[in-house]
Amino acid sequence: MTKEEQLETVKQDGYAIQVIKNPTEAVKIEAVKQNGYSIRFINNPSKAVQLEAVKQNGYSIQFIKNPSEEVQLEAVKQDGYSIQFIKNPSEAVQLEAVKENGSAIYYIKNPSEEVQLEAVKQNGYAIQFIKNPSEVVQLEAVKQDGYTIQFLKNPSEEVKDLAFKRIRESIEKEGTW
Repeated sequence: MTKEEQLETVKQDGYAIQVIKNPTEAVKIEAVKQNGYSIRFINNPSKAVQLEAVKQNGYSIQFIKNPSEEVQLEAVKQDGYSIQFIKNPSEAVQLEAVKENGSAIYYIKNPSEEVQLEAVKQNGYAIQFIKNPSEVVQLEAVKQDGYTIQFLKNPSEEVKDLAFKRIRESIEKEGTW
């Protein structure tokens, strides 16, 4: 199979790379552009191949040994939930993950208050995955959606007041209870 035929083949089906002997870097890149998961058939993928794979599908990071922070960041930008495959993600990676999907905080052990705040700003319901959120984080969650108060244990009067205000506003907006 010529190099051109290899390129055309992987453009159609990235998984075809598993039957190509000694693929070129260009063939590897085209394969992961077509299907990020095809990286699992590439031995020692270059950083460029890794980046293309996670840009196509963030979950493909699970097939990369010791991904760089740059690769991790690209993966969580593509899909915040891909953080579940990253061991000891940095604060920057955690922040990008929750900016993409607040509920990705579920996969973060001991998130900082900054990460918690970003998570509830993106999705107020992410509060349900935060153990003992600070009042600042609670206020941000109920600011996003008053109904998130249901996930809070012993909210302060200020949190309750804001939650009920937001609920009233949503009822008035909808015109129904």
